[in-house]
Amino acid sequence: MVKDLSHLLSEESKGRKPSPLKSAFKYYGKEDIVFLGGGLPLADYFPWEKIVAYSPEPPFEDGIGAQPSVTGKSTISEVHKHKVEEFDIPLARSLQYGHTQGNPELIDFLKEHTKMIHNVPYEEWDLCLTIGNTQSWEACIRSFCNPGDSIFIEEYTFPSAVETARNLGVNFVPMKMDAFGIIPSALAELLENWDKSKPLPKLLYTICTGQNPTGSSLGYERRKELYDLACKYDFVIIEDEPYYFLQMTEYQSGKEEEIKTPSHEEFLKSLVKSFISMDTEGRVLRLDSFSKVLAPGTRVGWIVGQAALLERFVRLHEVSIQAPSGFSQTIVQALLGRWGQSGYVDWLIAMRKEYSIKRDFTIKCLEKYMPKEVVSWTPPIAGMFFTILLDASKHPDFATKYDSDPLKVEDAVYEQGLKDGCLMIPGSWFVAPNRKNTSGTTFFYRGTYAAVPLDTLGVGLERFAKAVKSEFGL
Repeated sequence: MVKDLSHLLSEESKGRKPSPLKSAFKYYGKEDIVFLGGGLPLADYFPWEKIVAYSPEPPFEDGIGAQPSVTGKSTISEVHKHKVEEFDIPLARSLQYGHTQGNPELIDFLKEHTKMIHNVPYEEWDLCLTIGNTQSWEACIRSFCNPGDSIFIEEYTFPSAVETARNLGVNFVPMKMDAFGIIPSALAELLENWDKSKPLPKLLYTICTGQNPTGSSLGYERRKELYDLACKYDFVIIEDEPYYFLQMTEYQSGKEEEIKTPSHEEFLKSLVKSFISMDTEGRVLRLDSFSKVLAPGTRVGWIVGQAALLERFVRLHEVSIQAPSGFSQTIVQALLGRWGQSGYVDWLIAMRKEYSIKRDFTIKCLEKYMPKEVVSWTPPIAGMFFTILLDASKHPDFATKYDSDPLKVEDAVYEQGLKDGCLMIPGSWFVAPNRKNTSGTTFFYRGTYAAVPLDTLGVGLERFAKAVKSEFGL
């Protein structure tokens, strides 16, 4: 029997807590449950259908790379002959050590992309590749924060983002939100009344477009107000933007309008201005990723920011991740190189249309099935998520069976949803540390329209509505 060596673990390791979201994934793939819990893009939206690799065959009697023997038997399978373009990353290089910042071909493509989309308003900017936005966020924490430092986070946020920072000794300062994201005036009031004996937070972390979990999106005016506060109080904004290109037009209730395909110019003009695009002081770090627009398994993301800060990230990556997968970089760049910037925008426009269709369908289902006397919602304008807000005080047993505790009603609806065959995620699973409860008797659920086809999505929403009606006696 092995000996318990947990006493030798670091405090950081011992403090790691499991994400409540992971507990929901035991229901993923079950035939009797429509899983609306995770932000999982459909495999139909992955731009690769087949990947072929050619490898040498054993035995290697004459060594690796040897020529065929005199008997004519080759020790290496025939190499597939294909056209190699100048924008391709050769496997001979991408599978080697080196290029911690990322292979030059992919870096060049992403720099051109960044100029076109964001037009960073200073010259001394750069970018470096990562293995996705969670790792990018961890690199931000490790590069800026000492134990005891504080950071601003949204009052509802992605649990893994919290766990990334929690056991590095970071303190959390939640920011108030509404249906449209962070409320700048509330943050301004918090800063104005800050205890001068304590240092101000160094970072403001926000999932600002299609926010996870609320589905809210910050408009330009709010972003500008928040950026001005960052300049005034000297902190860095981390804009975590995996859903940025899943922006949609506003939902029009009661209208059956065809979703039009915009021109490139119309599409680019419709995108909300990013924090990095208004950053004149170099105090924004933008976290980008292919996870939601190409495929999560690529594990390729990138950070954009001022070059002097990016140099520190590269030094960190040299002793941690080394670099994103060479296979992934070659495959992604081969696709993007052949598409070009124009083709990639075509793909992003097509993704927008797909998610617009699914968002519209979702809201129509909510309008059709949900009991409006206890449920409300705000249609999202970006991302993969929607939320429904419930009023626990309207439950007939709120004061008796549930002791006037909305979280007990939330749990009861969750369990009833599972019985009726649909899983959505309770909003309490996303509450930021140190958040004061100001929600009164309301609570919410996060759902996604990304993970299942339309027909299954409709079935799931009808089932969850049935669970709400059943629990509230409607």
